[in-house]
Amino acid sequence: MQCNPLPLPNPAPRSTATRVGLVFGGRSGEHDVSIRSARAIAHALSTGDNRQRHQVVLHYVTRGGRWLVGDGAAAALSGAIPPESDRHLPRLPTTAHQVDVWFPVLHGPNGEDGTVQGLFTLLDQPFVGTGVLGAAVGMDKQAMKAAFATAGLPQAAYVCATANELARPDELVNTVEHRLGYPCFVKPANLGSSLGVSKAGDREGLLAGLQSAARLDDRLVVEAAVPGRELECAVLGYGHLDASVVGEILYDTEWYDYTSKYSPGRSSLVIPASIPQAIHDRIRRLAVRATQAVGAYGLSRVDFFYQEDGQNLYVNEINTMPGFTSQSMYPLLWQASGVSVEELVHRLIELAQERHQGSPSSRSTNRPIQSTELSC
Repeated sequence: MQCNPLPLPNPAPRSTATRVGLVFGGRSGEHDVSIRSARAIAHALSTGDNRQRHQVVLHYVTRGGRWLVGDGAAAALSGAIPPESDRHLPRLPTTAHQVDVWFPVLHGPNGEDGTVQGLFTLLDQPFVGTGVLGAAVGMDKQAMKAAFATAGLPQAAYVCATANELARPDELVNTVEHRLGYPCFVKPANLGSSLGVSKAGDREGLLAGLQSAARLDDRLVVEAAVPGRELECAVLGYGHLDASVVGEILYDTEWYDYTSKYSPGRSSLVIPASIPQAIHDRIRRLAVRATQAVGAYGLSRVDFFYQEDGQNLYVNEINTMPGFTSQSMYPLLWQASGVSVEELVHRLIELAQERHQGSPSSRSTNRPIQSTELSC
């Protein structure tokens, strides 16, 4: 693993621009965040050398799961969300012939969980980000934590549960109290941006948090609260993964919730983080290992808790399609590492194309399987 700042190529403009299918919106609670991320990416793809390198083809996915292109998608990108009655719109993209590489900037369920990755895989077209496995494991916190544990990564204590277990609430609450104690955090397993997350300081709060999370997801995770600093590291690459500098999040709320993440003035970022060099280097190594543990590639952001007393590090979670808004850590971390947003999105597109050209599916000759090849 190499942890030096990533040198990105800056080739001469191509004679024919790459048509980039930028997909945003989606059927998750992070719909609005996705639009903001897409706005920043569309700007980066239309700036500097990227104006000759790439042509953006906008694809807006409505909250109902319909696909909108053209003027309607452009309006949605600018904030003019179309009416909800979208039954006339297709449920699948009908524009594959107009796209050379897809850039799905969809956060949360139905976009970051392997679903849209599976669609593009079936279309046999390159797309930015990880594949089905990395997206699915990285999205589901139960699967993610299991993968981290198998890889031997340090984590805070946690308890996995299902919504069905709330039929016997006392038993579940007793288990959490015995294993974790208070305070603890209750999370839906498959939501991002801290949606549905609550902090419990007693039995009543824990039960309320579990019930609230169960209304959003059938799979739940309860984590022991870890007092410490919140640090993040960005990862980029396919095959060989590079790690950015480390950043720190500061906020004025009790914990880093949705409001503090996306409300101006409620949080701030310190890049690079003021931490010992040994901790900085260890975080970068752990970020790469965490990405590999869930089978991800392309891009990811790995979050950590750092306790200065004892210099303990805990891997909190991974995000395989991190935000690209003006407040988002991922592009800011790479910018601090010497990679502009324009070069970052260009490199992500190149990585998607390189991986597709080298994948087994793209090399397939579709020849019949002989009976001798079926033996184990």
